[in-house]
Amino acid sequence: MVQPAARVPEVKVALSTASVYPESTATAFEIAARLGYDGVEVMVWTDPVSQDIEALRRLSDFHGVPVLAVHAPCLLITQRVWSTDPWVKLQRARHAAERLGASTVVVHPPFRWQRAYARDFVRGVWRMADETDVRFAVENMFPWRYRDREMLAYAPDWDPTQDDYRHFTIDLSHTATSRTDTLAMIERMGDRLGHVHIADGNGSNKDEHLVPGRGSQPCAEVLGRLGDSGFDGHVVVEVNTRRAMSAAERESDLAEALAYTRLHLASAPVGDASRQGQR
Repeated sequence: MVQPAARVPEVKVALSTASVYPESTATAFEIAARLGYDGVEVMVWTDPVSQDIEALRRLSDFHGVPVLAVHAPCLLITQRVWSTDPWVKLQRARHAAERLGASTVVVHPPFRWQRAYARDFVRGVWRMADETDVRFAVENMFPWRYRDREMLAYAPDWDPTQDDYRHFTIDLSHTATSRTDTLAMIERMGDRLGHVHIADGNGSNKDEHLVPGRGSQPCAEVLGRLGDSGFDGHVVVEVNTRRAMSAAERESDLAEALAYTRLHLASAPVGDASRQGQR
């Protein structure tokens, strides 16, 4: 029996700077370089360095770690970062991506109370996408839950596949929290899936962002499909390391996440693997 040759997928694996929180953006570049990540996704938030294009360029050049994506400041804690106008935030995120050579801007659907922004969001994202080669990839979110109550916090919808966008980001911690069929969502996204946040979760009311492989999400199957399908976006490790007891423990978690992601990107889907074994 001839053993199949090992595949080396072309998909790049980046580290989200959010994965080192409460450490700094600068620390994320250091860790990404040390562990051998292909790049970083910059989460623009209250850390001044994350908002400063020239500072990010210097970090990228110093560590030899490219910025592959920019996550626009869409969180509750970033409502005043880069303006209080959400369209200005997206314009600045696009400008940062263009200046830094990043291919993607990740954006959340609006909060429901951002009524004017929400009304024009789908059309507005298309207009902005038409003005640049940078992808605006709208990310799946989740309902907010407290005990037995559920609040729909996002509009037009927390599930972006309910609307028409050029590109999507899928986040596997968010699919866990929303209790969504991840593989069905990927099918709905089809060839418009442009960006992936790899993480895990167990369906808790809280957005867990576990190291992939530590929850119930089909992380291995998703990665195998991406590696085998000609996916031309990036996979970003976006995990929660806040509970790490030391810098060494945080780095160990991020090394494990990188190894898991690369291993399963290089693995054929289960059906293909079984056929290969019969050759």
